[in-house]
Amino acid sequence: QTLPIVSQKLTYHLGIVQEGLFLYNHNVDPYDGGVFHQPPLLLPLFSLLPDVREWPVFTAILYILVDLLSASALSSIADSGEAGQTKHYTSPRRAKTTSGVFIAAAFLFNPLTIATCLGRTTSVFTTCAILHAIAKALSGSPLSAMVALAFASYLSMYPILLLPPLVILAYDRQAARRAIASAPAFTATCLGTVAAILTILFGMSFALTGNSWAFFARTYGIQLTLSDLTPNVGLWWYFFIEIFDPFRAFFLGVFWLHLGAYVGGLSIRLRKQPLAALSVLLGIFAIFKPYPSIADTTLFLGMLPLYRHLFPLMRYSFVASATVLYSSFLGPAFYHLWIYAGSGNANFFYAITLVWSLGQSLLVSDLAFAVLRDELDIERPDLIGKEIKQM
Repeated sequence: QTLPIVSQKLTYHLGIVQEGLFLYNHNVDPYDGGVFHQPPLLLPLFSLLPDVREWPVFTAILYILVDLLSASALSSIADSGEAGQTKHYTSPRRAKTTSGVFIAAAFLFNPLTIATCLGRTTSVFTTCAILHAIAKALSGSPLSAMVALAFASYLSMYPILLLPPLVILAYDRQAARRAIASAPAFTATCLGTVAAILTILFGMSFALTGNSWAFFARTYGIQLTLSDLTPNVGLWWYFFIEIFDPFRAFFLGVFWLHLGAYVGGLSIRLRKQPLAALSVLLGIFAIFKPYPSIADTTLFLGMLPLYRHLFPLMRYSFVASATVLYSSFLGPAFYHLWIYAGSGNANFFYAITLVWSLGQSLLVSDLAFAVLRDELDIERPDLIGKEIKQM
């Protein structure tokens, strides 16, 4: 549970949630302990469960059910056929599809998914909300999709960046009898729904914490300012340990700008394939968000089999897969050498996290290349089978 590969400061394992829950049950501000930084509304949920030390089975059942709900949503996404055929684009390779049951099983039996479930990290709730937001958008329920996205954003903040491609996806998949023809009106409706749900959630959090807005600084503020530099599998923590304080604010802005810069470009370039834009963005967030864990990678890897028809176009799948596997095994070993054995230093662990990020970067860039090459084969049939350069 305590490995930073499995859980980190913003996706807590159950032990840290239990500390916040103990303070909450004793009418003490759960953030006074200095280690709990999750949104307040998670506390009433966990307070309904029996004591995990005496009855761990109920907590295990909760996490298993959440994973099953995520797999169900992923199966619905696969069965929609959106990965191969959209409203504005039809892939010439769409016949090579994978059943939703297989994709759900691949997600559930992924060792990283199992590790996340065993680690009892709260990120499984964010994963479930994101997948249901996409599934609802594909089923023609845009308002339900926005509600799910609002819940995901409340839990982890970064999912709000998925709003532009999700709105495009929901607009394309509207049910004919309830369709809103005007794109600006539809966008305004979606934005209003997300804002309304977030307002309600924040209001409930305000009431739960004794009419105090202090939870904002303790939950979302820590992500924006990176005030906790606990080691994790991301790229931020080591850099900001080494950076001089006068330059900290500047580079925080640069890192956040870099993370958000992909959203607009991908949403515009992949306008015909909004699900592909969402999948690529999930991979980018798993690499570049301030406090990532393997749960973020699990979500991206769960979306990847949707594009089985594009696998022949991917160029570095073996190298990327081998790199991810290599770093998955060595990550815990290097962390142990640094923290417990005392025979290494921070460079050991950060070096292997760089390899981990490299493997994910290869997968994300390869998927983006395959999606664009698939489009090119329709626009320029004379280039089918020919080598091209990626600019």
